[in-house]
Amino acid sequence: MDEPQGLADTDHSRPENRLTPAPHPAAGFQTFLAFDYGFKRTGVASGNILTRTATPQATIAAEGVARFPLIQARIKEWQPDALVVGIPFHPDGASHDNTVRAQKFARQLRGRFGLQVFEVDERYSTTEALASGAKDADAASACIILEQFLRSLPHE
Repeated sequence: MDEPQGLADTDHSRPENRLTPAPHPAAGFQTFLAFDYGFKRTGVASGNILTRTATPQATIAAEGVARFPLIQARIKEWQPDALVVGIPFHPDGASHDNTVRAQKFARQLRGRFGLQVFEVDERYSTTEALASGAKDADAASACIILEQFLRSLPHE
């Protein structure tokens, strides 16, 4: 099975590293909200398949379950067809504590909101956001994650 670009460099033989494959555009997915999960802050970006670009949204500064009403408000506002969550790995592809936390967050989103959630390898997204001089590195990281995901989708 061919894997979308950006996901192939993960060691999928380890169960904790298996990421959700990208959908085919014909599956009806047009708009997305992406999240760069963090323990205290979660970056947010919106984007669509037509332009294959993402726009940063205000970062959610909340911990634990307190973040979910704020996420619900974003979902109500943007009405996305699906969600995208960045999953961090070490440079060598190994998982770490934040990998497990981000995967749990993705499962919680699926369960709470009933939307398809796609996981994207987000290695270096924060580094790239900081290098670009982003004022809100979390939202900029979410943009990078979403644009990477959108570029991986097949063109019709």
